[in-house]
Parts: sequence; C-alpha cells; structure tokens
Amino acid sequence: MMFIDPHAHMISRTTDDYEAMAAAGVVAVIEPAFWVGQPRTYVGTYIDYLASIVGWERFRAGQFGIRHYCTVGLNSKEANDEELAEGVMEILPRFALKEGVVAIGEIGYDEQTKLEDKYFRLQLELAKELDLPVMVHTPHRDKKRGTTRSMDVCEEHGIDPSKVVIDHNNEETVGEVLQRGFWAGFSIYPSTKMGNARMVEILKRYGAERIIVDSACDWGISDSLGVPKTAKLALERGVPEEAVHRACYLNALTAYGQSGQMQEADWLNPPAVDQRTLFEGNSILRGGREPRIEVPGEQRRRSLTIE
Repeated sequence: MMFIDPHAHMISRTTDDYEAMAAAGVVAVIEPAFWVGQPRTYVGTYIDYLASIVGWERFRAGQFGIRHYCTVGLNSKEANDEELAEGVMEILPRFALKEGVVAIGEIGYDEQTKLEDKYFRLQLELAKELDLPVMVHTPHRDKKRGTTRSMDVCEEHGIDPSKVVIDHNNEETVGEVLQRGFWAGFSIYPSTKMGNARMVEILKRYGAERIIVDSACDWGISDSLGVPKTAKLALERGVPEEAVHRACYLNALTAYGQSGQMQEADWLNPPAVDQRTLFEGNSILRGGREPRIEVPGEQRRRSLTIE
C-alpha cells in the first residue's frame, strides 16, 4: 500500500525519517509553512525559510525516493506581528507560484485575534486569485468555535469547500466539517490532537469520504510514521482497505492535486535516485557513506515492521 503524508514539517526532521517513511510506503509528502518554535523577527528570515521548503527539502526528499510538495503562507501566530505580516504578504505571491507549491497554508486562527482574521482573509483572497487550494490550521484552544469560524470565513470569501482542507480536527469538529463539504484533516500527533486508535474509530463512524490522515511531524515530540501506523491499525481493526486507501492516500492526492502541481505520475514514474547529486554544492551524504544510485523502475524498498 502507498501512502501520502500531506502535513509533515520535514525541515525539522532528519534523513533517517525520510528513509523510514520511504521504507514504510510513503511516496509523497506535503510540507506546510508553519511557526518554527520561536518568533521570526523580520521578513528576511521568512524568505530563507520558504526558499528552503521549495528548494532544499524538495531535493533532500528526492534523494530518498519521496516526492516533496509544500504549501506557503503566513501562520496564525506570526500574523499578530503586523510589521512582519505586512512584509510576508508582499513576498508570498512569488513563492506561491513556485514549482511544487500545492496550496496556501497553513493559515487560520490561533488566539482568534483581529490581526489573525485580517491576514487569514487576505491569504484566502490570494488563494482565490491563484486558484490554489487552502490548508487551514484550526486553533488548539477553543477549537470548535475556531473551526466553525474558519469555515464561515472561507464561505464569506466565496471559497469552494472542496478546495479547503480543515486540519487538526477531532471528534468535536469532524461532523460539522464533513457536513459543510470541506475536507477534514487529522493530525496523528502523540499525546495531543489525534491518536491512532481514536482515528480508527472516526473512520469506522464516518467512513473515509473527504477524510485525510497526516502526521504533522515537526520539531516537537511527533512521529513521521503516523500515516502508515494508522493505516496498519485501521486494517487490523476491520476498516476496509478501500477506506484506508482513501484516507491515507487518495483523498490527499485529490484535494491537493487541484493545484495542478501534484499528480500520481510523479511517483509512479519517478526520476532516478542518485545520491551523488549536489544541491547548491551540498550532498546528503556524510562520512564516506555509499551513495544510493537507482534508475526508475528499479527502486528497492526495504521492508519495515511498523510497531
């Protein structure tokens, strides 16, 4: 079974994660622009960050046979720094047009302030202008109200719900998200957000239509194998394979494929893997490691037992 992890902050992860994900069947990842753990102080740091996720990470993933895409946006926490936010909004359109950018995101609310609302709406208009999907970050606090408000705002701006992924859902929000026609993303994140077993129960209750499973793995305690582990548990607990395939692969491809930047042929007919290749003079190899060199159609996948 092939998997897509449509919310993975790989800039925070090591090459070991890419190797493990590839071995577990992950063929593609989507990396959303997000808060890096501490406030950025000026727009230049944002420029370098966005350049990394559209450039270096795309290269690094490819060195392990994984196709890498990303979303770009001003995150909700940093929307509260108005000077920074204005600068980011100026440079964002040029990054949104880069190859491999599949959505504007992750955007939305954190504390649901006036500034967060202002820049959420501006970025929705950018998505409309560029005809890109939207990835919405729902708040960790007061989630139900914030989720409802996020969908209300999308509708106010005339965004088709079929082009919006409402992420970080839980049992309290999923019913309304699905009823209103949006995609419902779930982040399999240890201790918070959504666990594997809870996700399986949601699949049993609601089915897999418009449900998307992701790991949201980042610099915190998180698991880059959240998607394949959830798929394995779901199959063990009787969820039909077709439903698992939809929630852990097909729905993400359908939602973000609307960008025109992501298609199945990208990994079914991939470019050769040659770890001798350089990016800006840099290699992923260290310490005399033997490079992996494979031609399309002959990629070797190591088996991985998922605990």
